[in-house]
Amino acid sequence: MRYTLIAATTSLAAQSALALPARRLDERGVSADEARKRADEVQDVFQTAWDGYYKYAFPNDELYPVDNTFGNSRNGWGASAIDALSTALVMQIPEIVNQIVDYVPDIDWSVSANDEPVSLFETTIRYVAGLLSGYDLLKGPLADMVDDSSKVDALLDQAVNLANNMSYAFETPSGIPHNNLIFSNRGNDGSRTNGLATAGTLVLEWTRLSDLTGNETYAQLTQKAEGYLLSPQPASSEPWPGLVGTNIDINSGRFVDASGGWNGGTDSFYEYLIKMYVYDTSRFDGYKDRWILAADSSIDHLASHPASRPDLTFLAAYNNRTLSLSSGHLACFDGGNFILGGLVLGSQRYIDFGLELVAGCEATYNSTLTGIGPEGFGWDSRRVPADQREFYEEAGFYITSAGYQLRPEVLESFYYAWRATGDRKYQDWSYAGFRAVADITRVGSGYSSVTNVNAANGGSFSNFQESFFFAEVLKYAYLIHADPAAEWQVGGVEGVGKNEWVYNTEAHPFKVAGQPI
Repeated sequence: MRYTLIAATTSLAAQSALALPARRLDERGVSADEARKRADEVQDVFQTAWDGYYKYAFPNDELYPVDNTFGNSRNGWGASAIDALSTALVMQIPEIVNQIVDYVPDIDWSVSANDEPVSLFETTIRYVAGLLSGYDLLKGPLADMVDDSSKVDALLDQAVNLANNMSYAFETPSGIPHNNLIFSNRGNDGSRTNGLATAGTLVLEWTRLSDLTGNETYAQLTQKAEGYLLSPQPASSEPWPGLVGTNIDINSGRFVDASGGWNGGTDSFYEYLIKMYVYDTSRFDGYKDRWILAADSSIDHLASHPASRPDLTFLAAYNNRTLSLSSGHLACFDGGNFILGGLVLGSQRYIDFGLELVAGCEATYNSTLTGIGPEGFGWDSRRVPADQREFYEEAGFYITSAGYQLRPEVLESFYYAWRATGDRKYQDWSYAGFRAVADITRVGSGYSSVTNVNAANGGSFSNFQESFFFAEVLKYAYLIHADPAAEWQVGGVEGVGKNEWVYNTEAHPFKVAGQPI
């Protein structure tokens, strides 16, 4: 959660950008020396987190930093290592890159730790995406980062092997896949429905896999499933144009409800609509049209302003056309996604609305004792907890879930806001958020989720270093201060950076279709 030039097609945003004076974004941001210093700080945190993981947890999935042990919440295939690869590449840390690339050929996808179910969604966005992103970067601009270039092909080979293992998920009457797979018997967990995000956040990765291998099957499987989401049935499952329900019947492909929003469980479906268009404007023009419908309906019907802070803007959730004034950290990618859509489509309306959402999410950070936003929050004046009344009046929201799971979404949206505007306040907001996260979550051999962002020192540690801390948090915190003209940077309105890459929901960059690698 990147573009002005897409393949051979020049977007409206690119046309307007090329007409502007050739001026670097960092001329209006922090000084080059200060930006480098901040980027180095982020890289130091990445190195510390990696060193702890590599010493105590590798090649398992994640580090338990408090007691220097490890866990395997993602099937034991080294989730943190694969998630870290693209970040180590853009940070240009060859030692870590080679440690990961050397490990990849040894992964056995047929065996899941403790025979735990394999999430088609989580495995796609972390493992498949991490491997493909590493392949794109190492076959392209960062080829000199690996000692043995022959090992780069193993990244693509292993992505193919993993996708082949999971492809039976789509063997359903409708083509809507099962999400939770049991590899040991090619089974599943028996669920009768799949979710909007888990079914609708596969198409970018599997289409890229098809484009790299020439095997169209991967794209066809996910695009068929996506088709049910793009043309939702019954009509009642789409309360406003472009906004749909959350759960889809696996047998029929029909939605079973009309509740949703931009929150967890539905979020990345909307994210990928515009990103598929970025990936290939010719093949996925219809996806762009659906994003526009959803974006316009969200502005018209979901935008909400707390009674105590009408200057803030959040997106409400909904059940049919009844709004729920609640949201959370996961939803805070929304500002960045609107900004991306505005850049690609040449629409200042979407950029401006996205900046409003970014400011709202920044307020969730600057209002807490730790300077970090909570997992969940609400702003319904009728439901303010008695012990948070004063907090709500000042902050504009109340906390419904106080933890912080090392999430990236607020920093992600700061990054897009910076690329669109060149306004240094977004760099400052990002740096402040990064420093709060780095200081509050630091413990033992790494960084851990914390239990209460509005308590001194974050409450207590959950003893879990998420793999996406490598993939997303530290990547976005780094890129906003790194070389603004690097080719994998998001295209900005000043013409800095071309739209040659698109980032998946785990912040793994892919080369867009039609661009050589």
